Amino acid sequence: MKTYDALAAVDLGSNSFRLEVARVAGDQLYPLDSLKETVRLAGGLGDDKILDEATQECALACLQRFGERLRGLSPEAIRCVGTSALRVARNADVFIPQAEIALGHPIEIVAGREEARLIYLGVAHSLPASPDRRLVVDIGGGSTEFIIGHGLKPHERESLHMGCVNFSKRFFAGGVIDKAALKTAEMAARVEVERIAREFSKDNWQQAVGSSGTARALREILEQCGWSARGITADGLAQLRSQLIKAGHVDALDLPGLARDRRPVIAGGFAIMAGLFAELGIEQMDVAETAMREGILYDLLGRFHQQDMREATVDEFARRYHIDAQQAARVKRVALNLLASCGGGSEADERFLDWAARLHEIGLSVSHGGYHRHSGYILENADMPGFSRTEQARLALLARAQRGALIKLPAFAAGAVPDNDRLLVWLLRQAVILCRSRAEPHLPNVKAEAGNKRFRLTLPDGWLESRPLTQRALEEEAAHWHAVGMKYAFD
Repeated sequence: MKTYDALAAVDLGSNSFRLEVARVAGDQLYPLDSLKETVRLAGGLGDDKILDEATQECALACLQRFGERLRGLSPEAIRCVGTSALRVARNADVFIPQAEIALGHPIEIVAGREEARLIYLGVAHSLPASPDRRLVVDIGGGSTEFIIGHGLKPHERESLHMGCVNFSKRFFAGGVIDKAALKTAEMAARVEVERIAREFSKDNWQQAVGSSGTARALREILEQCGWSARGITADGLAQLRSQLIKAGHVDALDLPGLARDRRPVIAGGFAIMAGLFAELGIEQMDVAETAMREGILYDLLGRFHQQDMREATVDEFARRYHIDAQQAARVKRVALNLLASCGGGSEADERFLDWAARLHEIGLSVSHGGYHRHSGYILENADMPGFSRTEQARLALLARAQRGALIKLPAFAAGAVPDNDRLLVWLLRQAVILCRSRAEPHLPNVKAEAGNKRFRLTLPDGWLESRPLTQRALEEEAAHWHAVGMKYAFD
C-alpha cells in the first residue's frame, strides 16, 4: 500500500464548497491549506429538483479554482464528495461529468448515513477523549445529520432532508422574517426530528456537539451578544429568536458574530436548531471546529493504513448475510488468479474484484432463484459504511452480472460498461462457473487473456474432459458475450 505526504478532501456541500489539504505525519493530519466558497447548490434547485444554469456556472468556476490547488497532488491522495443537493438533483448525471472535468478528479456522491459517518469521524478526531456518548448534529445546506457515538466509533446515524438553504428558501422567501414564519419553520423541523427522537433523545447521550457553518455561526452570535457563556444554549436561542423577529428581514440583521455570507441562510439554520433543541430536549450544545472534510481526510488516511472502513463493511456483510466463507474464498482466489494471469489491474480494480467475489452470494439470504439479482439489489441499496453511491453501484453491477444473459442488463445492452468493469465481470463469471461444484477446482495453470473486445480462457490439458457440465456452461458463456459484442473462446 502506498503512503502519501499530503492528502486532500473536497466537500461539495449544499451551501458551501470546501477544500482541505493536510500533511500526513504517522496517524495524524496537520492542516496545510483550506479554501471555502459559498456556492449554495441547494438554492439553485427548483421545485422540479433541476439545478439551474446560474448555480451550475458558479459551481464549475469554483471547482476550476480548486482544481488548480490540487495540481501536483497524487490522484489517489484526493477524495471529492458530494452531498444532499447532488443526491436529489435530477440533472446531477449531466452536471457531475462537467464538474469532474472542471475539478480534474472524480466526484463521489455519498448517501445521508455515510455523510453522517464522515462528519462524526471528523468531529471525533478534534475532541478530547471522553467516556461519554456524544450526540453530533450537523446542519448543512440541504440536510441535517444526527450521530450518536463513543470515541471514534459512531453507533446511530440518521440524515434528514432539511438544511439552512432549503429551509430559508421555503419559509423565509425574499429574506422576510416574522413570528408566524419562524413558528411554522420550527414546527416543520420538529416534525422531521420527531421521526428519530426516540433514538436521539437526551437519555441516549451525555454531550451534544454541533458542527459546520450554522452551528459555528449561532455560537458566535450567542457568545458575542452575551446570550451564552459557552456554545449554543436554549436560553440563547430564545433571545436570538426575539432579535430575528424584531429585525423583520435578513438585511436588517446587525448582530455581532454574524458574517455577511451567512446572513441569507441564518433564519433557516436557526429554525432547524431551535426545533431540534426542543424535540430532543437539548439545553446546551458545544461546537466543534471540524466537520465532514476532516472526516474525509481521516477516512482516506485509514485506507492507506490498513484501516479501510469498506473492508470492515464487507466483513460485516459476509457475517450478517451468512455467506458461505469457503465458497467465497474459492471464487475470490480463482478470480484474482485470472486477473493476475491476464496482466493484472489497478489496485482499485483488484480490491473491487476481491469484494465482489466475497459478497457475490449475498442474495442467497433472500432467495436461491435469481439470487444474483438480489445480490445486486442489496449491494446497491443497503447502508454500506465507507462506500460511496458510485462504489456501491459498481459492486452491484459485478454481483448482478455474475451469471445469466448479459444482454438483459441495461448497461451491457447499451454498451455503457467501462472496459475495466467489463473485465472484472468476465473474471468473476469465470470464477463462479469454475467453482460451481463448491469444491476446490484445482487449476494451477489456468490462464486468461483480455483485449481488443475478446476474452480467452485457457484451462489445463484434459481438465474439461471429466466436467461436461462446466463445458456446457462455458459454451453458454460464449453465447452471452457474443450477444453484447465480445468474442469469447476457451480451450
